[in-house]
Amino acid sequence: MEHEYTVLGGLSRAKVGRYLSLISAAVSAAIILALLWGVDMAKRFGVVANLPPSVLSLVGAGAVFAVLYWLLDRYAWRWTVIGKLLKVPDLNGNWSCKGKTVKTDTNPGYEWDAYITIVQSWDKIRVRLKTAQSGSNSVSAALVCDEADGYRLFYSYKNDPHIGETELRSHRGFAEIVFAKDLQTGDGEYFNGYGRYTFGTMKLQRL
Repeated sequence: MEHEYTVLGGLSRAKVGRYLSLISAAVSAAIILALLWGVDMAKRFGVVANLPPSVLSLVGAGAVFAVLYWLLDRYAWRWTVIGKLLKVPDLNGNWSCKGKTVKTDTNPGYEWDAYITIVQSWDKIRVRLKTAQSGSNSVSAALVCDEADGYRLFYSYKNDPHIGETELRSHRGFAEIVFAKDLQTGDGEYFNGYGRYTFGTMKLQRL
């Protein structure tokens, strides 16, 4: 259920793709040269050695690119140096959430607790929020690198009440969360529509 997300203020994915292509070509060429050198050395010592085309295809630029992209998407984007270049914060993990719905003429104000799980790679993200009465999943998201305040996460979501919650309706909403620079806390706001017309605030703490 993870989906793509936009990164504003960071290194564009198109540029990253071009850099990976250049690196892949260089790495592939180096591996092939090393293999050919190994075969040549083996022949000099009288060892029969052949290099099948299938082996060369496994270390081609396309195969190396696929491996490097997978490594970046799953692991390398979290490394400190690469993370600073990409300007993508690592929000992956579990968060506790203290929410407060603002009182209006048609809705009473109340406080609520939630548990948030953020599943994130360099390419995709999912924000899963669960309360005692309902749960929501993000359907689109964007991350903004804010030099002044920290990182901002914008996401839209779809919320569905648990079975038996007859007073609640499925609805859609939008949230904005500003994370502190140490990525341990966050302050957010949200509003709902298409079934539940409420809005309020959220405070997040990494678990």
